[in-house]
Amino acid sequence: MTTTNYVNAAIYNHDQQKFIFNQHMIVDENTGKIIEVGNGRTTRQVCDDVVDLNGRFVMPGIMNAHTHITDMPTYWWHNGEEKRHPDSREVCTMFAIRNMQDALSHGITYIRNVGAEFDIDVEIKKMQEKGWIKGPKIMTSGRAFSITGGHDSESTYEVDGIDEVRKGVRQALKNGVDNIKMMVTGGVLKNGETPDDIQFTLEEARTAVSEAHHKGKTAAAHAQGNAGIKEAVAAGFDTIEHAFDIDDEAITMMKEHGTIIVPTMNAMFAIYKYGRGVVPDWAREKVILNIKKHFMSIAKAAKAGIPIAMGTDAGTPFNGFQNESAYEMQLYVEKAAMTPAQAIDAATINCAKAMHIDQEYGQIAAGNYADFLVMNENPIDDISVVGHDKDVYQNGKRVHAQEVVNELKATQKIKKISAAI
Repeated sequence: MTTTNYVNAAIYNHDQQKFIFNQHMIVDENTGKIIEVGNGRTTRQVCDDVVDLNGRFVMPGIMNAHTHITDMPTYWWHNGEEKRHPDSREVCTMFAIRNMQDALSHGITYIRNVGAEFDIDVEIKKMQEKGWIKGPKIMTSGRAFSITGGHDSESTYEVDGIDEVRKGVRQALKNGVDNIKMMVTGGVLKNGETPDDIQFTLEEARTAVSEAHHKGKTAAAHAQGNAGIKEAVAAGFDTIEHAFDIDDEAITMMKEHGTIIVPTMNAMFAIYKYGRGVVPDWAREKVILNIKKHFMSIAKAAKAGIPIAMGTDAGTPFNGFQNESAYEMQLYVEKAAMTPAQAIDAATINCAKAMHIDQEYGQIAAGNYADFLVMNENPIDDISVVGHDKDVYQNGKRVHAQEVVNELKATQKIKKISAAI
C-alpha cells in the first residue's frame, strides 16, 4: 500500500454543512480510495508522502447528473452555423472525448449522461475505465426514448405502445446502459411542442421504469409541465429532469415516492441570457414563458425538502462542459434560495444518491474514492468560487493543477515581506 497524507486542509463535511479546518485525509494510491479523515495530521504512524494543503478548501469532486457528451457546445458552434447533433458516429465520438476532457479539467469527476447518439457513451465509459481517455467517471443511458416524432426524436429510440417500450428498454439494457432516460413530455428545443405536452402514457412510462428496476438500473424522466411531472413521479422514475412547474400535490407525491429533482436551471437561463439571434425565436419564447415558473418551482421543492441533484443539460445552447456546472450551483443560490452548502450537496452527495453510488462517492469519507477539489477560497462564503481554477483529483491522482497556485504563493510571500518592512 502506497499512501499520501493530505494535511492542513479545510474539508467539507456534509453532516455539518461546512468546511472543518485543520483536517487530514489519507489516500491509498493503489485503490484510489480514502482510508482516513480526521483532525490534525493523522493517527497512523507513517505515510509514504505528505502534502501540506496550507489551509486550502477541499470538497468532493463535482458530479453532474444531466449531460449529453455527444453534443456540440455552443462555443464550437460558430454563431449557430453548425449542428448541435452531429450526423456521424465519428464526429459524435470526437465531441464526447473533448467534452469529457473539458469536464474533468473544470472539476467534474463523475457524470450521468442522459442521452447519446449511437449509444456512444457506453463505449466512452469503457475507454475511460481503461484509461485511454481522460474524463469524469460516467453513468450511461445510451439513446433516450421518445415517441415517434417526440422530443429530441432525431437522436432517440422512437417507441410507441407498451410492447415497443418494453422491447426497446430491454435492448438498451442488453447494450449495457446504466440508466434509462425517457422523454415523458415535450420541451423547449423542439418546435411544435410545449413543456406541457405529455408524450408517453402512464402505462408506457411505468413499463420503462419496471424494466429498468427489474435489472437494478435507474430511470430518469424528462418532464417539464405539471401534469407530466406528476405522471413521471407516479410511474416511479428515480429522477425528474427539468421540472418547470411543481405544485403542492407534486411535492407530496415526490415525498411519497422518494423522487429526486435534477433542475438544469442553466439550460433555460443560458438561452434566456445569450440566445437571442442564435437560438430560434420559438425556443426563446418558450424559455421566456417558463423561466420564472421554473426557478420558483425549484425553490419551492428545495424548501420543502425534496432532494436536488445538480445537472446542467450540458450540450444545450450556451451550456457546455466547462464552468457551467459551477454556475448551475451558483444559480441554485441566486435563483432558488438554496444555501451554498445545499448547492454543494446537490453537486456531490445528492448526485451520488441519485445514481445509487453514494457508498463510494459524494463525500470526503473513509471508503470513498478520492475524487476531490482543492480551492483557495471558501465556497460557503461565496459559492461562485467553485468556478475558479482549482486542483482536481480523481482516484487520488491530481488530473488538473491550478495554474494560479504558484502566483498566489508568490503574492502571499510579497505581502509578508511588505508587512515585515
